[in-house]
Amino acid sequence: MRLLLSICLVILTCGWCDGLRILALFPITGKSHWIMEERLMIKLAERGHHVDIYTHFPTKNPPKNYNQYSLEGSLEIAVNNITMDNVTNFEKANLAMLSYMTGDQLCDLMKHPHFQELIKNPPKEPYDLIATELFMSPCYLVFGTYLKAPVVGMITSSFIDWINHRVGNPINLAITPGLFTSFTERMTFWERLQNTFITNMIMMETDYYVNKQKTYVKQYMDIDIEIPELYKNLALILVNSHHSVTGVTTKSTGVIEVGGLHVKENGDPLTPEMEKWLNESTHGCVYFTFGSMVRIETFHKSLLETFYKVFKRIAPVRVMMKVAKKEDLLPGLPENVMIQPWYPQISVLKHKNLKAFITHGGLMGTQEAIYFGIPVIGIPLFGDQKLNLQNMARKNVGVNLGSFNNVTEENLYNALKSVLDDKKYKSNMQKLSELFKDRPMTALDTAVYWVEYVARHGYILQSSAIDLNMFQQSLLDVYGFMALSVKEIFVKFSDWLLLENYLQYNKYSFHWIPLYIIILSLIKLLSTDLSTREIIQPLLNEITFIITIFKSYQVSANLFQ
Repeated sequence: MRLLLSICLVILTCGWCDGLRILALFPITGKSHWIMEERLMIKLAERGHHVDIYTHFPTKNPPKNYNQYSLEGSLEIAVNNITMDNVTNFEKANLAMLSYMTGDQLCDLMKHPHFQELIKNPPKEPYDLIATELFMSPCYLVFGTYLKAPVVGMITSSFIDWINHRVGNPINLAITPGLFTSFTERMTFWERLQNTFITNMIMMETDYYVNKQKTYVKQYMDIDIEIPELYKNLALILVNSHHSVTGVTTKSTGVIEVGGLHVKENGDPLTPEMEKWLNESTHGCVYFTFGSMVRIETFHKSLLETFYKVFKRIAPVRVMMKVAKKEDLLPGLPENVMIQPWYPQISVLKHKNLKAFITHGGLMGTQEAIYFGIPVIGIPLFGDQKLNLQNMARKNVGVNLGSFNNVTEENLYNALKSVLDDKKYKSNMQKLSELFKDRPMTALDTAVYWVEYVARHGYILQSSAIDLNMFQQSLLDVYGFMALSVKEIFVKFSDWLLLENYLQYNKYSFHWIPLYIIILSLIKLLSTDLSTREIIQPLLNEITFIITIFKSYQVSANLFQ
């Protein structure tokens, strides 16, 4: 009997150990986005869940239950291939270009043999969850419909403007700056006006472009469905933000902040050369990189010369500068500057001699700087970087130069000297770091908990506002009705005043008329019963006719006076 009981317990335990079956669809070509997504998927696999993942960036030495389907070579990936000219074009980029690069191109990738195999021959054992990134390719949400599984959406920035109304997430534009603005949560009237206009225009324009993705869904999956309907497959949204950095905003229950999820306490080790350089930087060291995509060496000669002059002026402070192809770099590099095609960023930021970080304001790198308490000098290039760096400047944890077009020798030198010499920047950043880390669970553990939660409970966190359109969510239909009601009452009351004045002039008094008009008008407007409206309408017509007669009479009388 005991043996039988033991066998039953082992069977039950093994069933639980099999964990969830998770389908992870990440066709995005940006390595910086992938860092966050990979961290969560590997953690889920390490917890015993089975993960089937589609990505352009296969992981080396993955966990055994982490099954990868490589998309390498199908699209150009964004790693060390963005030049100065690209940056200039991105500044001028419109939503049409953005929706093509990060939307249509990715949706068209459904024709890839790996995706076609999944579509035509889905696994016999169903998936418990699907994970994908939310940006401009909602077409992948169709797999939730196709495979009948709830979807976990991951947003690698702060919450994206054009997704709010689609998922029923409340947005208060009075305190929530748009993703592509440089406002903070404390805006003037004119900033709130601009923020409202820009954000709503972006939402409507993005809807126009992404709604066309239904053609890819129909072409590759033979499912005829409108794109807005696909958002109803979302059971959970994990967003890369934290209130200590982006401010307090309104969020629905199904939106969970996991800002800094990608940050590891211990990164890849420094090479002996890098470690020696940092250890010998007794006067301090500045780390300079524009992330995994942008090639600093392609910047204009005048801008690179400006950097060289400033770096030479701050000696004996040293600089570690990321340069993908040193053969393309302008000659004349100062002796206090080390260049490498890659740095283990976390290990660099953790070093005791690292004093400042020159950054383009990418959210991942900015969060790493916050985590390890390193003040920043910001030179935003495109996207949400202006917003990220504006937040840093407002909190006095760094200096924002506004744009690479604004960089001069003097303002860059002054920014560096301020951050290096003024202790307030380091002190404020350390305080922000404490706030950023002070959570009941780490960002990674928080994400894991909620993923497993929706696997157990399904769509319990989904807001009912997802069934309302943008106008209904904002109560514009209600406010419109109220405005029309007031207008109707005002018109009737104005007509009564005219009649009352005339009748009083002729020694008559009908004080009951305004009350009569108001009551009948309200009953008509609020009544849902057709028969009631039909009874009231003739009464309103009658009094309107009387008022019209008196108005005509008064006009005639005035003409002949």
